[in-house]
Amino acid sequence: LVLQAAWALVGGQVRYSVPEEAKAGTVVGRLAQDLGLEAGEAEARRLRLVSQGRRASVEVSGASGALVVSSRLDREELCGKSAPCALRLEVLVERPLRVYHVELEVTDINDNAPLFPTARKNLSIAELTTMPGSRFPLEGASDADIGANAQLSYTLSPTEHFRVEEENSNSRSRSLFLVLTKPLDRETLPVHRLVLTASDGGRPSLTGTMELVISVLDANDNAPQFNQTVYNVLLPEDALKGKRVIQVNAMDLDEGLNREITYEMDTVVPSSASDTFSIDAKRGDIRLTGALDFERVAFYDVQIKATDKGTPPLSGHCKVLVEVLDVNDNAPEVWVTSLSVPVPEDAAVGTVVALLSVSDRDSGANGRVRCAVWPASPFGLVSTFAGSYSLVLREALDRERVSEYEVEVRAEDGGSPSLRARRGVRVPVSDVNDNAPAFAQAVYTVLARENNAAGAELARLWARDPDEADNGRVRYSVWEGGAGGGASAGGEWRPASSYVSVDAESGRVWALQPLDYEEVQVLQFEVRAVDAGEPPLCGNATVQLFVVDENDNAPALLPAGGGGPGPGLAGEAASGPESGALWAWAAWGAPAGQVVAKIRAVDADSGYNAWLRYELWEPRGKGPFRVGLYSGEVSTARALEEADGPRQRLVIVVRDHGEPARSVTATLSVSLVEGAEAALSAAGSSSSSGAGTGLRAGPGAEGGAAAATNVWLVVAICAVSSLFLLAVVLYGASRWAPRAGVLSGPGPATLVCASEVGSWSYSQRQSRSLCVADGAGKSDLMVFSPNFPPPPGPAAKETQPEPPTLSDTVSGP
Repeated sequence: LVLQAAWALVGGQVRYSVPEEAKAGTVVGRLAQDLGLEAGEAEARRLRLVSQGRRASVEVSGASGALVVSSRLDREELCGKSAPCALRLEVLVERPLRVYHVELEVTDINDNAPLFPTARKNLSIAELTTMPGSRFPLEGASDADIGANAQLSYTLSPTEHFRVEEENSNSRSRSLFLVLTKPLDRETLPVHRLVLTASDGGRPSLTGTMELVISVLDANDNAPQFNQTVYNVLLPEDALKGKRVIQVNAMDLDEGLNREITYEMDTVVPSSASDTFSIDAKRGDIRLTGALDFERVAFYDVQIKATDKGTPPLSGHCKVLVEVLDVNDNAPEVWVTSLSVPVPEDAAVGTVVALLSVSDRDSGANGRVRCAVWPASPFGLVSTFAGSYSLVLREALDRERVSEYEVEVRAEDGGSPSLRARRGVRVPVSDVNDNAPAFAQAVYTVLARENNAAGAELARLWARDPDEADNGRVRYSVWEGGAGGGASAGGEWRPASSYVSVDAESGRVWALQPLDYEEVQVLQFEVRAVDAGEPPLCGNATVQLFVVDENDNAPALLPAGGGGPGPGLAGEAASGPESGALWAWAAWGAPAGQVVAKIRAVDADSGYNAWLRYELWEPRGKGPFRVGLYSGEVSTARALEEADGPRQRLVIVVRDHGEPARSVTATLSVSLVEGAEAALSAAGSSSSSGAGTGLRAGPGAEGGAAAATNVWLVVAICAVSSLFLLAVVLYGASRWAPRAGVLSGPGPATLVCASEVGSWSYSQRQSRSLCVADGAGKSDLMVFSPNFPPPPGPAAKETQPEPPTLSDTVSGP
């Protein structure tokens, strides 16, 4: 047994033997041990038999892993006359999934007694004319067992007239004859009653009997004789009803009625096929009257009797052996014996997905089956044993591309024409976390107006993760580790998370506090999207948040350039954001257009909000002074006269272009003095402060001021011309540049907005500015032409600049 088990393991198959009719619970073999499983593994790894459509008579004991008999084993029912009777079993072991093939041989025991077709056989034998040695065919008994248990021997009850004789022929069955050993005498004994006993070769031997009733007839001493003792016929199983099988022919040497013969079928084996054939009583034609089925009965033994019409009638016998030829009339059958789904998308190539069994009831080439899987990828078939296949993974899976496969196993036999069968297998693919969240854009550009409310929504980001369930559920956060993730406010660097927050579920970006353009113009940070898979995967996106200026700062007056009074803008700093007290001197007789002073103001805002205009509120009407609308220069509107008085009080309003506009009021006191005094004041002011925009107090002072003015005029023209040329170049470049975002490149550009004619406004510190027209999410680069004071003369008028125009627009997101 040890050698047999070792040989079975080496050969890849375990074989056992069990006698039929073994009691339930009989141990066939230690299956778990023979398969190499440790103690206790049989139950843990679910060692079990796989049924293939037929009820199994053995089972695996869950605790011990032994193969035991579960129900009655009848070799004759399982295999018929086939020898040996081997059952092929499939044994399945899970964790990991493996299949073993076990061959169980059911050995025969002598449990079937010989059986004659009939319990009584009637014979008629003529006296005298039947010579000793005459033989009369008998139908032998059959035994369902095989081997020695089916080897039959016959004995006849004691008689001096007959004996039993068996004859071996080339046919598949042995012929049995009753041989006359001594002439019969009807007058002595008209009827002989004998018992024919058949004994098999089993131990103990079983027997069966048949009664022979022999009637002794007179006269007719020649029995019909067939031209052949055995007729062999090959008949395909798809032969139609009515087909002629063969014609038998018998002759009788007698004459008259003793010569006329009638044919009949004596017996048909198997007896259940008695209506399958018929014979013409006069001609001896045998025809098919029933359907043939090779898979049910492959061989027929038909006994034909020819009887004459003599008195008594005599008979002759022959045997017709009909062999049924197989045709391809059974399609293959496919069963799924085990299915391991769903399959994870990261399953390794070669993973077994399902076990299949394929069979065909036909024989020979008609029963040889070829199998294939469709579609050809990503699965394939591997033959593990005759009639057994494994559906294995041939290629890597991707659930995001295909989440479920409908696999069809196609079986085709070798017949002509071939028959096919199909079996569908649904293989779902389970998800693994193999896709990181991905944003639609690598960089998001967001515009937000300053002074927004805390908690206001600034933007909404969304990252796509094609995975499912937790693997595709994304949470968002501001990533402090990103490049540039913060801003500098008031000289102190602050992280982006102090300004904004991202909703973890929706990806909406919220403002944690109001934004101040004068404090932060551009806030760049990164948003990280992390899925809930194991391990988690993440994706990043950069957000560039541009703060759009609001008109939240009023203009502010600048103090005078020096520390004492002078002929220009003088001495006192503005007292607050709303008003300022300033003073200057003007000479009597100063011509129209003479610059007396210059009001200087700045606005912390940018763009239109920082573009300032100057208006003279008092005195209203035709006063001696006027103010440049955008330059802030206070000049004489006409020649000064003594009637104008010694001092003029001017109220000047400085207003920006914001919505709503903000303003500041400046009060300028202009003292009217003689030309010599104005010149002395101008000289003293120049020596003490070195600053101011002096008043022309006489011909000499007027000439020096004019020369200085000309120099600055040339410088201003050159500067403005250069800026105008630069603006034209930038305008052309922006027109041809792609407009995918507000800004491109590593950081935002620096933008300067003009606030007055002839000068450029600036905030109190250098900053990157974005000029935005009110009510539209667009950015403006504004360039203005300078406004210079007109030359002296009564007809001189102030040139008003055109309002700013939108030279280029870059749309936001």
